[in-house]
Amino acid sequence: MSDWATSLGALVALFLGLGTIVIFVIALGVLPGNRRPQTAMAWLLLIYIIPWLGFLLFLLLGRTSVGRKRRDEQAEVNATIMAAAQLDRIGDDIARAELPPLVQSFAHLNQELGTLPLSFGNSVELLPDYEASIEAMRLEVAAAEHYVHVQFYISAWDHVTGPFFDELVRATERGVDVRFLFDHLGSRGIPGYKDFVKKLRGTKIQWAPMLPIMPLKGEWRRPDLRNHRKILVVDGRVAFSGSQNLTEACYNKPKNQKLGRAWVELMARVEGPVVQELNVVFATDWLAETGERLQDVVAVLPPRPSDRPGALTDVGIQVVPSGPGFVSENNLRLFNSMLYSAERRLSLTSPYFVPDDSLLYAVTTAAQRGVEVELFVGATADQFMVAHAQRSYYEGLLRAGVRIWQYPEPFVLHAKHFTVDDRVAVIGSSNMDMRSFALNYEVVMMMTGADVVARMAKVQDTYRALSTELTLEEWLGRSRGQRYLDNLMRLTATMQ
Repeated sequence: MSDWATSLGALVALFLGLGTIVIFVIALGVLPGNRRPQTAMAWLLLIYIIPWLGFLLFLLLGRTSVGRKRRDEQAEVNATIMAAAQLDRIGDDIARAELPPLVQSFAHLNQELGTLPLSFGNSVELLPDYEASIEAMRLEVAAAEHYVHVQFYISAWDHVTGPFFDELVRATERGVDVRFLFDHLGSRGIPGYKDFVKKLRGTKIQWAPMLPIMPLKGEWRRPDLRNHRKILVVDGRVAFSGSQNLTEACYNKPKNQKLGRAWVELMARVEGPVVQELNVVFATDWLAETGERLQDVVAVLPPRPSDRPGALTDVGIQVVPSGPGFVSENNLRLFNSMLYSAERRLSLTSPYFVPDDSLLYAVTTAAQRGVEVELFVGATADQFMVAHAQRSYYEGLLRAGVRIWQYPEPFVLHAKHFTVDDRVAVIGSSNMDMRSFALNYEVVMMMTGADVVARMAKVQDTYRALSTELTLEEWLGRSRGQRYLDNLMRLTATMQ
């Protein structure tokens, strides 16, 4: 080897060595800032093991910011719509309903974080049947006179959702404004995506992908930030929200269809002032993706709920939006506050239970102080890494006294809701995992009162009757290889 080559090799080695030291020094002083300690430690460990690759991965995936422009737009539209829509009723509602002090504190916290107040005079119906909920949404679109606002993380035009989309098209043909949002990457992974977009282009539906990555147009951010919300609003009089995506129950994947692997969901149909709050959330996302302001549309106050058999009436409901556009992790703060308030019973349903330390302590502490705590999860999951990360928490939960119920295969329990004593119930798009707390735009509804908790408990009773309880003895008997894989995936889950 020539002296020149030797010198070049020495320079490269010196550069890499000095660069590695610089990366270590910068990482030590930068990574802990505004991050959970476990998240910072996970990133530091990765960077110390594989410095250059770890550093590049951090640059790509380590920041959750959506940019100041998007946050400022969100704050502006919230303030404008709040003023126009007269969403300032929290004091009167709480005084009129004489809510328990704890529930008042939850409502105050939620309004401080997400700006939307607790409202009364709402009606609620829970829809656990997958195809029936899509049909219920279709029927409301068929009755639309002015506008339809549709927002779903995953959307597909298939044999189950086809009638719904056909109804949207018919609505546009009679002069109804139909606005439709779907996640840019969430929907792309479903078979038939190109045909889906082609069909949309052939309609009068106004549509836009959420959080698209288009560097040439200035749209660039961490690529795994997602808008996970599920909302339908029709004419400002009725709305739907919950866990269900707008696709058939097996997500159009032949393997799932062959195995009978269908998703189990829970949606809520609501009427009353809460419809306006869900409309506000849609309007902020529509502005961010299209630049169109909808405050004049959203400002119209919803009519009184209709008289529907089986619907719960006069329910207090508060919409809680969360996501990277908010300074605080709104859903995490609400969940923790509610879990610590439990006195008798906590019933949790989350397909992806990968908590941070604060939520884990809230759940296990509740069990250790005598609260009956149960967690419904699926025996099977659709995401390999998340499933194993979730299982790494089971031993600690079981030792604390949490009862874990596994919904049977081949079904995927995807519903997201929980109840606290007979006080409050929460339903929406948010999982109890670090992704939903820090990386996803989510929306949940906090519902107050013993009647709505009892209605939710009937759904949970159905889960329990179908599920098998996981015991500590059974769990400790799994193989060392499974333990290793669970713990490895737990580490990756903290790198948010």
